[in-house]
Amino acid sequence: MKYFTLLATVLFVSMTLIQPINAQDINPKITTFLMFEGQAEEAMTFYTSLFDDSEIISITKYGSDGPGGPEAEGTVQHAVFTLKGRRYIAIDSFGHQFTFTPSISLFVHCDSEDELITLYEKLIEGGTAAMPLGDYGFSKKFGWVQDRFGVSWQLNYGPLNFE
Repeated sequence: MKYFTLLATVLFVSMTLIQPINAQDINPKITTFLMFEGQAEEAMTFYTSLFDDSEIISITKYGSDGPGGPEAEGTVQHAVFTLKGRRYIAIDSFGHQFTFTPSISLFVHCDSEDELITLYEKLIEGGTAAMPLGDYGFSKKFGWVQDRFGVSWQLNYGPLNFE
């Protein structure tokens, strides 16, 4: 009986002193948001084909009466997809004066040299090399590409050394 009374007292005090916990407090998230100009669905399909544990989770498309007008019809208004289990958001947006820049990139630590080479070769198709595959001192196998959609990818295999 003493055990039950002690437990009840601890629970009562805990409930009166502890503030409610919101879901966002338990699992805060920062999600990468990619804005394309009419190629979001093609890019997501391409990216999810490159990585295991990847999928397009949801996709909503613009209708002819959407904010992009009739020319935006069928493009991505909002989509959620995963790459290796990590969540991303993508949209198509039109008429702005900016696009992707290499100052923000997706860094991929590859599990094998073969994975690194395969990803590099597929991502560089129609894109450009910022740093061709090589030994850069900080990494024995590293490459940096901007793909055909304008998204930058840093690809690494092996330990990183920044000493």
